[in-house]
Amino acid sequence: MPTMLVNNIKFNYIDKGIGAPIIFLHGVWMSSMFFQKQIDELSKYHRVIAIDFRGHGLSENTNHGHTVSQYAADVKAIIDQLKLEEIVFVGWSMGAFVIWDYIEQFGSHNIKATAIIDESASDFKWDDWPYGFADFPTLIHLMEMIQTDHEHLIDDFLPLMFKDSLDENSQSWMKLELLKVNPATAGTILFDQTTRDYRNKIANFTFPTLLCFGRDSKLVPVEAGEYFLEHINQSELVIFENSGHCPFLEEHEAFNHQLLKFISKI
Repeated sequence: MPTMLVNNIKFNYIDKGIGAPIIFLHGVWMSSMFFQKQIDELSKYHRVIAIDFRGHGLSENTNHGHTVSQYAADVKAIIDQLKLEEIVFVGWSMGAFVIWDYIEQFGSHNIKATAIIDESASDFKWDDWPYGFADFPTLIHLMEMIQTDHEHLIDDFLPLMFKDSLDENSQSWMKLELLKVNPATAGTILFDQTTRDYRNKIANFTFPTLLCFGRDSKLVPVEAGEYFLEHINQSELVIFENSGHCPFLEEHEAFNHQLLKFISKI
């Protein structure tokens, strides 16, 4: 897999296929490996790029820059180096936040469309926002667990991402990916992304947006997707009935079909 030096950090990314670029951005603690079923299939029709954020996957571990805003700036620098135009962004979980922060910082002139996978406008349960996954006591607990029993936390967290129980092989490789993120990085980026709130930003979006939500998500309710459908112009909502937080893995054929159909319309 290729690497690139950006902002003095070595980034790992996957770049496969030719044609209009689709950029996949993963969730907190995850990596580009989670998109393998999209990379293999969609690269038959498009140029598919999946980036490991700094400190994640095979990108360089660093003790600084672990904010959604910096991750967005890193993505912008990678796009500039690759000279990409007319991008379709696909953001899963925190990856959606990175897209929204990218737009806030750099505008949307180079974005053709976005697809959002199972993310809320904020992951925090504000007084007027019931669709987050964490209140303050929950966030404190997670931060403590990251520092004192990181591996146990991952064992507990991974099953929450799926409707059905994970098989032993899937649990194993996913756990190894998450453990690549050191506890200091894991806690820093979790706090930063959880306390962000993009409700006041999304109403200004002017490009097509595909909303992909799992019916059985234990982390993000379908109502969060319905909120987007109401507040984002040119948006459409697809609910994957047999998925949790990861429809691109749990129903990968249906997900790939819906994404390709969406892109073909724009």
